[in-house]
Amino acid sequence: MSSKVKLFSMKYLIIILTLISTGSILYGFLVPSEFSEKFIGFGVVGIFLIVIPLFSYYRWKGKDVKDYMLTKENLDKMRERQEK
Repeated sequence: MSSKVKLFSMKYLIIILTLISTGSILYGFLVPSEFSEKFIGFGVVGIFLIVIPLFSYYRWKGKDVKDYMLTKENLDKMRERQEK
């Protein structure tokens, strides 16, 4: 399997899990049931413990974190760009 196929499958997995979690939350709010609060809870847990970490991994994979940190070197580069 090539890396593009893996990234596309990760993208679709994130979308599907987001839709399932959102659907669970909406079902819990809209359908009166004995387990409404559990549906809402599982939806929230799904979003915050599964979807957000997967999304963060998917978006940051292959990027250097030092490029986004405020180090002295990066601050100097920003000042040089402002002066131009």
